Amino acid sequence: MTTLFPIPSTPQLPILGSELYFPVRRVYCVGRNYAAHAKEMGHDQRETPFFFTKPADSLVHSPKSLAYPPMTNELHHEVELVIAISEEVVEANEHQAADSIYGYALGIDLTKRDIQAEAKQKGRPWDLSKGFDQSAPITSIQPIAELDEITQGFISLSVNQDMRQEGQLKDMLWSPTEIITELSKHITLKPGDLIFTGTPSGVGVVERGDKIEAKLNQELALNFYIE
Repeated sequence: MTTLFPIPSTPQLPILGSELYFPVRRVYCVGRNYAAHAKEMGHDQRETPFFFTKPADSLVHSPKSLAYPPMTNELHHEVELVIAISEEVVEANEHQAADSIYGYALGIDLTKRDIQAEAKQKGRPWDLSKGFDQSAPITSIQPIAELDEITQGFISLSVNQDMRQEGQLKDMLWSPTEIITELSKHITLKPGDLIFTGTPSGVGVVERGDKIEAKLNQELALNFYIE
């Protein structure tokens, strides 16, 4: 079969300690999954998880720099644990959900907060505030067997060496397995899917020239500049 134009390549993330790569299928994100962040966004109670998506090609593996995106004056950082799925699950129980997890990564959900706020105010979708080009810097995948006690880990983000976000993974309102269980009620999760699991409090603006440094458990890190 001849196509009109070349078939787009599938984004692939390196797997730590392996020559294999993780081919990405879809990218899901969980909103307001830390109590303090939910509060700073104007919500006080634990909610049923809600989800949005980013295009797979918005992922950028371990960049050295990222261009400041167009059509915003309020670019925000949101550091997150990312779940990597390697087994198909639908309407999963927590045991099946846990078995579907291949590993984890550290990611940042870059957000055009002004565009998002305007869309919310008008009752419109806010895809363009989340799914723009290079909106999801991410590390390599760490297989779960090599990452101990991920639910007890520490996640952080600093801008120009000023600590902005710090959080314990145990403080997530919904654990990775609970997130998978809930999401798999709505859609079939398949190998290659990634899930950004929400961000701690302290989200804020980044400007051109800022250096962003993020860490997960001292094992995974992102370090890049906004140009």
